[in-house]
Order: sequence, then structure tokens, then C-alpha cells
Amino acid sequence: MTLCSEDLMRLADHAIDAATLAGRYIAGARPAEIQYKSGGRSLASRVLTEVDRRSQEIILEALSPTLERFELGLLAEERDDDQTRLDKPWSWFVDPLDGTLCFVESVPGYSVSIALVARDGTPLLGVVHDPVQDTLFHAIRGRGIFRDRQPWTPAPPRHGALSLFMDRSFGERADSDALMERLSHVAQSLGYDAPQVHQPGGAVMNACRVLMHAPACYFKFPKPHDGGGSLWDFAATACLFHEAGAVATDIHGGPLDLNRVDSTFMNHRGVLFATDEDLAREIRALHEHVD
Repeated sequence: MTLCSEDLMRLADHAIDAATLAGRYIAGARPAEIQYKSGGRSLASRVLTEVDRRSQEIILEALSPTLERFELGLLAEERDDDQTRLDKPWSWFVDPLDGTLCFVESVPGYSVSIALVARDGTPLLGVVHDPVQDTLFHAIRGRGIFRDRQPWTPAPPRHGALSLFMDRSFGERADSDALMERLSHVAQSLGYDAPQVHQPGGAVMNACRVLMHAPACYFKFPKPHDGGGSLWDFAATACLFHEAGAVATDIHGGPLDLNRVDSTFMNHRGVLFATDEDLAREIRALHEHVD
């Protein structure tokens, strides 16, 4: 079976409906019980609520008719990886509540993320719903990027401060002061004002905020242990960035390994989201000097 353009449009509609339903449920929900799951080392990667689970149920119910009809695999954060993603030509990657810690703390930065990913790791669809703003982003490979279902062209980089949308772990690095000094040099070399680190959100909204606040970037350096975000954290936004003409790569400039065979974590190559290639090149060079 192959997916034609009309198939992708139908699947995009399913994903948009699922993300919107889940996002609007989340917007009216509060966690009654907080649990902690294994995997990853940060609090943000381990916190779990019943809202995560219910959001996933809403999404999977909405997507279930597509699984058999289009021969799709499924990878969802709050269920075991059955590795159908490695056998099927295409698979849904679902993050039912990215940025759960932000949600628990009642601060913006959480979202719903759904992607359709080819077996070779190419993201074909990306859908993100921001429950705080009731805003929808989506992209279909080769058909552009949309905001609230209208074609959207993110603003190009402007003069002013370089915006950094980073995880909480960024400020916990032992070398964070030295890293900020190097980032200041990066900003200066590109003609921007000193970088500003914004309130951290989940990986999905961090990436979306990059697109909305050029010049901006979000990155995670590789590390030897599990973590660095997961496949479902970056698949949808990688499609958004591709269609926006922005940069979504690993820290070395290669394609994101979005259907990694041996793990669902992304720590092995890191990630880099940037509004333009000049900025991305400087961040890659920075990594070579820091790590």
C-alpha cells in the first residue's frame, strides 16, 4: 500500500481532530494524582498524571480507525513500544501531554503532539495543539505549515535578542555560565543582542516557540545515558520545521533519528531546532567546543 496525497490529507484530519479533542480536555483538567515513571533522569521526564493517560485514550480512540485501514503502526508515550513502528511502512507517534511538569505547575509550555512517521524516520505529518492558547499547528510534508488551519509563514529573523527556549536541565549544567558566555558570542557574531533564556516548557512547545520568535533556537547536546527527549517529543515539530524552511537536525547536522531501532530516547545524537541555518551552524560549532 502507498499513501497518496488524499490519504495524507485524511490522516491529517484524523490527527487534527484527535489532538484538538485531547487538548481541550487537558485545558479543563487538573491532576488529582501525580506518579513517577522510570526512564530518563530529570523530574520533567518522569512525572505522570491520570490526565496523560486519559488524553492518550482520547487520541487512540480517534486514531484507531486509521490503523487497519492504512496499515499503520503506533508508538505512544504511555504504553509499551511494541515495535510495530519498525515493521509498518508508517506509524503514528503520539505524545498525549508533553510538558507534564508545566501542566502540574499550571504554567504554559504543555501540549499535545501527534506525528505520522515513515519507517525510515521521515516525518510526514505533524500536529501540535496548545491547550493554553487553544492554538493548533500542523504540517503535511510537501504541503506547507498551518496555524489554526490557515497557511502560516513564520516571521524571518529580526534584529534584537537571540531567544533560547531551553529545558530546565540547561540551567542545571555545571558549565551553564560558560555556555551562556559562548552563546553571547554566537549572538554577537550574527548581529543579535545578548541571548535571552525563556521560561522552560516541554520539548514540543519549546520548538513551536522557536518558530514564533526568530531568531531563536532550542537544542539538547548528546549524552551517554538514556534521556535527551524521546521520539514522540520531536517527530511532529520536525515536520513543522521542515515545512517552514527552518532547521531540525541532530546536533551534528544530520537528520533526526526519528525511528531509532535500539531505543526511543534521543540522547545518542542530540537535537537542534533553529530558525535559520546560520544560527544552526554556530550552535553546532559551539557543541564541538563545549563537549
